[in-house]
Amino acid sequence: MDNQALTQGIREAASRLLAEGTVDCVLGYQAGTVPMRERPFFAYNPEEAQRLIWSGFCCNNLADFLIRRPAGEIGKVAVVAQGCVSRSIVGLIKEHQLTREQVHVIGVASPGMLDRDKVQALVGPDKVITAAAEEGDELVVEGPGFNQRIARNKVMRDNCYTCVQRNPVIFDELIGGESEPTHGGVIDKVAAPWERLDPAGRLAAFAENYQDCIRCYACRDACPLCYCHVCFVDESSPQWCGKTQDESDVLTYHILRAFHCAGRCVDCGACESACPQGIKVRRLTSKIEKDVREFYAYAPGLELESVPPLSMHRPDDPQGFIK
Repeated sequence: MDNQALTQGIREAASRLLAEGTVDCVLGYQAGTVPMRERPFFAYNPEEAQRLIWSGFCCNNLADFLIRRPAGEIGKVAVVAQGCVSRSIVGLIKEHQLTREQVHVIGVASPGMLDRDKVQALVGPDKVITAAAEEGDELVVEGPGFNQRIARNKVMRDNCYTCVQRNPVIFDELIGGESEPTHGGVIDKVAAPWERLDPAGRLAAFAENYQDCIRCYACRDACPLCYCHVCFVDESSPQWCGKTQDESDVLTYHILRAFHCAGRCVDCGACESACPQGIKVRRLTSKIEKDVREFYAYAPGLELESVPPLSMHRPDDPQGFIK
C-alpha cells in the first residue's frame, strides 16, 4: 500500500475514533514546513484528523509523547505506531508508565524510514530540496534546476537496516497489512567494529565517537525511555557528572545514559535522528543490547508478558559478565 493510501487509512481511523469518542486525541504525524521534516501532531477532532499523514520521514518515536500526561488527564489516546514505536509502548507498559487500556494503537508496518541527511548528502549540500515524494522503491527529490531519483534503500535510517521487527508487535487496528518482519540486516554487526578492538582501542574509539558532543541533551529528550522527573545530569546531591565540555564529563554522561537504557532500548534511532552533530549514538547502545541478548536471551519490547532481565533477581544467575 502506498503512502497516499496509508494516509487515507490513518485519517479514516482517526476520524472514526474521535467521532465515536473512543479516544480523546490521536497522536500521529503531519507534514513539516519544509520537505522531509514530518513532525508529531495531536488531532483532537475529526477535522484535525485530516491533517495526519504517513511518509518515510515519519521518524519521531511517538511513544515519547505518551508519558507525563498532565494531572487529571486520564482519557485514552490513539497513536500511530510502526514496529519500533510499538515496542517502545510495550516497554512503557511494562515499566508502568501507562496501561494497555490507556492507548489505542493504530499499527503501520515500517517500510524502512528515511534519513533526510543522507538524502541531502546524495543530492549535494549546496542544493535546496523543495519537494520530495516516494514512488515505490524510489524517492524523487526536486529543487531549483534539478530533479533526481534515489533508491530508498540507499537513504534509509541506519537502524532500519538492522531492524528486528518492522511490524507493530501490538495494535488495535492495522493499516495496510503486515510486511516482511525485517530488512534482513544483522543487528549484532553494529557493535562489531568496537568488539574487534582491545580495551585501549575501544576507549579511543569511544572518545572519538563522542568528541563533537555539545551536551544539548537532544538524544535524551527524544528517547521515550528517558522519562525520569529529574535526570541524573541535573542531580547536585550527589553530582554524578559535571556539565562541562571536558572529555570526562561528556563520556560519563553518555555511559550513564546508555546503561540506564540497558535491556530496554528498542533501537528506534530517535537519539541519532535528534543529534545536531550527527553522532553515532547507537554504537554504544547497540553494544550493550547485544550483551543483554547474549547473557539473558532477551530482546526488549517484543512481548508484554516477559520480564526485563535487569528488573528481576535470579539466584542462579551465573554473573559471567563480571568475571
